[in-house]
Order: sequence, then structure tokens, then C-alpha cells
Amino acid sequence: MNRSTTPHLIGFWTCVALVVGNMIGSGIFLLPASLAEFGMNSMIAWGFTAAGAILLAIVFSHLSKAFPRAGGPYAYTQEAFGPFVAFIVAWGYWVSIWVGNAAIATGTISYLTPLFPQMTKTPSASAALTLGIVWLLTLVNCRGTKASGWVQNVTTVMKLMPLLAIAGFALFYVHAEDFSRNAAIPLSVSGVTAAATLTLWGLMGIESATIPADKVRDPRRTIPRATLYGTIVTAIIYIIACGAVLILLPTDQLKSSTAPFADVARLFWGERSAQLLAAFAAISGFGCLNGWILLQGELPSAMARNGVFPAIFGRLSARNTPQFAMIFGSSLVSALILMNSAKSMVDIFTFMVLLSTTACLVMYVLCALALLRLQWTGKLPNTGKGSRAIAVVAVVAALYSLWAIVGAGATAVKWGFVLLLAGVPVFWIMRRVNQ
Repeated sequence: MNRSTTPHLIGFWTCVALVVGNMIGSGIFLLPASLAEFGMNSMIAWGFTAAGAILLAIVFSHLSKAFPRAGGPYAYTQEAFGPFVAFIVAWGYWVSIWVGNAAIATGTISYLTPLFPQMTKTPSASAALTLGIVWLLTLVNCRGTKASGWVQNVTTVMKLMPLLAIAGFALFYVHAEDFSRNAAIPLSVSGVTAAATLTLWGLMGIESATIPADKVRDPRRTIPRATLYGTIVTAIIYIIACGAVLILLPTDQLKSSTAPFADVARLFWGERSAQLLAAFAAISGFGCLNGWILLQGELPSAMARNGVFPAIFGRLSARNTPQFAMIFGSSLVSALILMNSAKSMVDIFTFMVLLSTTACLVMYVLCALALLRLQWTGKLPNTGKGSRAIAVVAVVAALYSLWAIVGAGATAVKWGFVLLLAGVPVFWIMRRVNQ
């Protein structure tokens, strides 16, 4: 095989950038507005979410070490529960990716409103720009993992700069009286539960490095470490940065904000700082969307190679990329953006977050249960007390994910269930085709 056709393999730092970059996107920059109505309930929710995310990261680290296969969650649940459950898990996850990509793209453009305020008055212009970045990044990913990996590395570094600046400022500036604004909203179990589902959106992507396992250098060692380290770093940044915005901005202003972090910068450092931060936030969403478009193509490609998705999704280009799968997914993203272009950006973002999160949580529950089953059946190495500890982690991670599903609310759960059911006919059709 000559040099021009040798696939570019992803290393440890690019895997970390994929995990961190996919988790830190437009979500962190818009979530404070969605969480404003919950007050300090959201900070408690962040604590639960961070703990749950780290437990899930441990689950994925162990699964990826034992089964370093392309498709990640699809491969693990297939090994544990067979083809049908694996397909439903992968179908729901795939749906959550392209629905989530519409939310990420919407949030990215929302952060350009301080730079281009006329976009709030012209939904069609906003929709056109949103579609533009979706297809630009689809083209980047079609060029191969080297191009998409470079974009991921650069944007991950750039997105951390403003977050660390806001977080550092808050640590020195915040006073006890700043908490009083949020104290008016009472703490409640229902408030924490509802907020936790939204905060989990911000930490979606724990499993990102497991999907393109066949394109990772030394996947058995690289993926588990990148998954765990990336999740811990992201959780710390999220809690400090989102907490700072919640405390520093008045609740009424925060609820109606389309760019909460930019509003903090404007309040303390002036208009130019707000515009600069808005640009960094857009770059953050841009990088996040890049990583998720990669997974949007890699997951159905792995399913197609296992015969449970149309074969065309598994075809690789000369650059070793599943071009058709990426283009098809981006077409679905585009349709969803156009269907929702008349609604406000925060409303679109919140609905898509809940729908995508619900579909993804089903995958988290079943991956945690897959770890338990694989231990029970002896397919995972027995390490004595270590195995028992991992089993406890898997049980708690599954219970946490179920709790978060409840917090999504009846509407999101209903639509998530409908989306999962829609995959059943596809599975049986593919089964008959391949008989």
C-alpha cells in the first residue's frame, strides 16, 4: 500500500480532542439560558451529571479496552445482547447524533448574533448560514481523518481559552451576595432532575473516541485513557464556567439571552470583549460539529459492514471515509434545521437537546448493562475485587441514566420512544434482505 492510500490513524491527543471537543460545543455557551429557570438547582444537577458522566466514562473505558471495535456502543451491545438490541441502540444513537448536530449548528449560529444582530430579525439568513457550516464540515470530514483531526485539535484549543478566562474571572470576582439572585428559586428534587437532563447534554460525547476505533492508533490503550481523561477535564470546566454565568448574570436577562457568555463579557469588559467571546463560542460550536459529523458517518458505516444497515452506508471513498453516510446524515440535519427555522433559537435548542439526550440515554443504559452481562458471561477478564468495583460502577451508571431519562419529561420520552420504534422495521427489512 503506497503512502497516498495509507489511512491516517488518530493518536492519543486527537482522541482527547475528539472527546473534549465533542462535549464542549455550542452546548456550554447556550445551556446557561436553558438552565436559568432552575436557579441553584442547576448547580446541584451539574454535580450529579459530572459524577454520572465519569461513571459512564469508566464503563466505556473498560468496554473499549476489551472490545476495541469500530462502532463503539453498537459493538459492545451486540457482543452482550445480540444483533436486535445492538441495532436499536445504534439506531437511537445515530438519530441522537443528527438531531444533536442540528442543535449544535443552531447554537453555533446563535452565538454570531452579537456580531450580526440582523440575523435575529431574519430567520432565513440564520438558517442559510447554519446550513452552510453543516455542509462545509461535511466536506472537511469527507476529505479524511487527517483533515477532520486537524480541525478538531485547533478548535479544541481555541474553545478552551474564553471558558478558562470566564472561569478564572469568576473565582476572583464572585461575592456571597451574587448568589442571592438564584436563592429566590427554591431547591427541589423535580428542579434538579429536570436540570440534570439538560446538563447531561453538555457532557454528551463521552463515547466519542470509541466510534472510529478502526482509525485509532493502538485503540486498546488509547481509547480508554482518552475517554476518561477527556471526561474529567470537561466536567471540571463545565461546572466552573456555567456556574460563573449563572451567578454573574441576572436571572431574567439570562433566560432571554441568546449568548450568555458574551453577555457576561459585555457586562464587565465592554462590547468588544463580548464580540470576541461570541466569535470564540462560534469556533467552539464549529469544532464540536466537526467531531459529531465524523461520528455521524462512522456509526452507520460500521452498522452497514455488519449487514444491519444498507450496504451503501458502509462504502468507503479513496480517502477511507464513509462519504455517503456523512452526506445522508447531513441531509437529515439540514431538513431538521429548515423545519424549525421559524422558531426562536433557544426554543429549538432546548427541544433538540431533550430529544437527542433521551435517545442517547437509552444507549448509555444498555452499554452499562452490557458491561454487567459481559462480566457475568466471562467475556471480560475477572480481576477479583476490581471486577466487583466495576460492576458497582456499571449499576450506578445505569441507574443514573434511567434517572436522567425520567428528567427529560413526558414529551421528550414519547418522541424518543417513537424514534426508537421507527428503527424496528428497518432491522427486519435488512434481516430479510441479507437472508
